[in-house]
Amino acid sequence: MDIITLAQVTGSLSVIGYGLATLGPGLGLGILFGKAMESTARQPEVSGKIQMIMFIGLALVEVLGLLGFVAALIVK
Repeated sequence: MDIITLAQVTGSLSVIGYGLATLGPGLGLGILFGKAMESTARQPEVSGKIQMIMFIGLALVEVLGLLGFVAALIVK
């Protein structure tokens, strides 16, 4: 049997951190849009207000993704 040697890993762990940081906004966007669609289906008369609140939430969730990206660059 041959002995398996591990290749030397080069690079920065910040790339893994950024990959993990994208999970939060991805899940947040899915939940946000799903609940907004559910709310609009239940009460179509307030769809304008729901849409406005959804866009505010969208902006906040996207900020999380950008913060993860910036943090990965700073740590690097």
